[in-house]
Amino acid sequence: MSETPPISAPDLTQHPPRSPRCRLGGLVILPRMLDKGRATIIGRNGEFQYNASFDQHLINFLGFDPNALLAQLAAGKGDSEILEWLKTNAEFHPGPWEIEQWSDYMIRRTPDSDSETLMFFFRRVRMFSRTREDIKTWMDLIDLDDFVSFGGKP
Repeated sequence: MSETPPISAPDLTQHPPRSPRCRLGGLVILPRMLDKGRATIIGRNGEFQYNASFDQHLINFLGFDPNALLAQLAAGKGDSEILEWLKTNAEFHPGPWEIEQWSDYMIRRTPDSDSETLMFFFRRVRMFSRTREDIKTWMDLIDLDDFVSFGGKP
């Protein structure tokens, strides 16, 4: 019987995953997705979902199977090993300038201009604070949600 290697995983019931702004190989979202995947494997993901809708932006940009990535995480691979796995197994291989452009766009990405999306965004912001006027992007909202959900004051 083979034994599953131990993995180092964050306890997302105690603190949030890394900010979506954190980069690995220049890619935003990836470190957060890895945190959520590892925590999911050990059953400590709390309310955080691996392969969530925001993760789909990265999955579509690189073209990889999130279940195959999860299997790599379960095998105990570290961040740099996962980055190498993605370089080998992703469908798309963007150059450094494309990764930088995409990541910068994702950091600045605001809600779509349709009224339903805008209402969703502003309702979420108001759940956490009625005075914060600096929350303009999706990443701002994610960071605010993480901060407030773990006891921070908006």
